Amino acid sequence: MAEQEVAGFVGLGAMGGALARRLVAGGVTLHVYDPDAARVAELTALGAIGHGSAGAVADAAATVYACLPGAEVSMAVAKEAGAGKALRIYVETSTIGRGALQAIARELQPRGVLVVDAPVSGGPRGADAGMLSIMAAGGAEALAGVRPQLQRLGKRVFEVGAEPGMAQMMKLVNNLISAANMASAYEALVLGAKAGLDPDQMVEIINVSTGRNSATVDKIPQSVLTGTFDYGASIRTIHKDVSLGLKEAEALQVPMWMGQNVRQIWEFALTQGGADLDFTALIRYMETWSGVEVRSRRKAARA
Repeated sequence: MAEQEVAGFVGLGAMGGALARRLVAGGVTLHVYDPDAARVAELTALGAIGHGSAGAVADAAATVYACLPGAEVSMAVAKEAGAGKALRIYVETSTIGRGALQAIARELQPRGVLVVDAPVSGGPRGADAGMLSIMAAGGAEALAGVRPQLQRLGKRVFEVGAEPGMAQMMKLVNNLISAANMASAYEALVLGAKAGLDPDQMVEIINVSTGRNSATVDKIPQSVLTGTFDYGASIRTIHKDVSLGLKEAEALQVPMWMGQNVRQIWEFALTQGGADLDFTALIRYMETWSGVEVRSRRKAARA
């Protein structure tokens, strides 16, 4: 079987699990590992091959993907996988910042392992639907080796440079904007609701006007107006990404007036115990302060 039809995947959380399911559905023979045995069982039920460690996955697959929650665990997994007998290309889909990605590349280079920096945007729902945007950075040989699989994972694959770490920068730029969009949209909608405007109509008008953004188009209609708060990523994750972006800005001596304020908003939710809530639940803190909820009246009327 051709190498491009075989892969490994380490980290089967909300995002990693969705990416892994997409690869299996696309016909890839997938070797998987996660410390949560239930997650491994879910993928093996779909046809993946489960393993007991990241090293075992890298013994079985020449290309291994990782989707992990932070830089420290990403580095540890990369070191373990780097000793794998089969590993030739390591694809980091986590958002961990440029410095961490470069450290992984330095760790794996002496072992002859090529590194592809490939964070994704679009969330678990986007992964399941094949609608992700993927930012990829790496050498020509590495990118050529994973391009067919990346194209199965996402709708658009953007190759942003030969240096691993550049895709991390692009992802952080995107997420700084996304985090600001969410925060500003949430507080503005709370203001409108407090004044008596209909939440459904507000979103409808915004989405054909200049305030339109990804929060008003997708996140708010799907998870705020409905009251489900289940879009797919956590407040902890968004705070982590904003913090990484500000760290890169500090290193490059770029002032981030808006970014600092946005981080404080997300950080407040962390201090109130909201770290593991869905990122759409940030609006609930604003609603509590104002004594109003931004929910669909049309849904309530139909009930």
